[in-house]
Amino acid sequence: MFNAVSVEFHEVIDEKAEQEGYYVSSKSLVICDQEEGYAAAFAVFLMRKKELAFQVQVCNSLSQVQTILCEHSIDVLVVGGNYPVSERKGLRAGNVFVLSESGKTETNSDETLIYKYQSGEILLAEIIRKCSEENRTEDLYFRKAKTKNSRIIGIFSPVHRSGKTGYGLKLGQELAVSKNVLYLNLEIYGGIGGYFPEEGHTLADVLYYSRQEKQNLGVILTTLVEHMGPLDYLLPVRVSEDIRTVTLEEWVSLLGQIEEQSIYDVLILDLDEGLKDVYELLRNCTEIIVPTVKDVLAKAKLLQMEEELHFLGFDDVKKKMVKKELIS
Repeated sequence: MFNAVSVEFHEVIDEKAEQEGYYVSSKSLVICDQEEGYAAAFAVFLMRKKELAFQVQVCNSLSQVQTILCEHSIDVLVVGGNYPVSERKGLRAGNVFVLSESGKTETNSDETLIYKYQSGEILLAEIIRKCSEENRTEDLYFRKAKTKNSRIIGIFSPVHRSGKTGYGLKLGQELAVSKNVLYLNLEIYGGIGGYFPEEGHTLADVLYYSRQEKQNLGVILTTLVEHMGPLDYLLPVRVSEDIRTVTLEEWVSLLGQIEEQSIYDVLILDLDEGLKDVYELLRNCTEIIVPTVKDVLAKAKLLQMEEELHFLGFDDVKKKMVKKELIS
């Protein structure tokens, strides 16, 4: 659930996003619940989702909601199920979600029931899913204006235990201070439970949605990504076959959808030598960092890789590579 935070009122208008070339929505989301700490904490959770582009307001009475409605429309209203159904009937919003503490909460015909005490990620996913059914998600998240292509950084090395994943995550966190950055671990065995938590959505989930032609991946990513400080990331796949069988065309399609439909300026790809068509995938990166260590074996492996790249016609990939010595 949420961490309780004392907040009386929140309104998010991201002027910085407009300055950086994003299409900004004027959509409004209002949370009204008698449990003020809950409403405030949910608002804080939503505000940390920097890809969401709506204004968030918090109140603790239906009269406050009516006051807001007198000033402007409400696109999404999340209201506590403890308020009488007869009093909620007069609230007009694009979508109304009623927070229920049990399955017995009475609802009006235009209301959608959602269980109150579940994770913020699940609540948000249910809200977006319902809005998606009515084609109302288009303006609920930031979309990057097409001023330039995303920066795609490949992290790749034939040298094992070189600190590649740790370096990729650290680089992502540093870049995310000023940019919107998404880290994707494309390793066969990414190590869930090591750098990453045991629970959460994985890259396999995103690949599934990417293959669905009618889905908007930018909206879906909003509900799937995890956060490591300012950095957004997805857990590695849990089953190696989920990544071994992915074709180059599917990888290119996924990267294209993220670039076109999401907020991310920078993608960091943590790549594995066992990945199918890994050199072709590296060819799609704008830059490639090769973590290494200072010893004879590492030097020999790097030399062999460089010779192979030349032999197979990937000199363009070789030219993009920058070696980075991380540990001794």
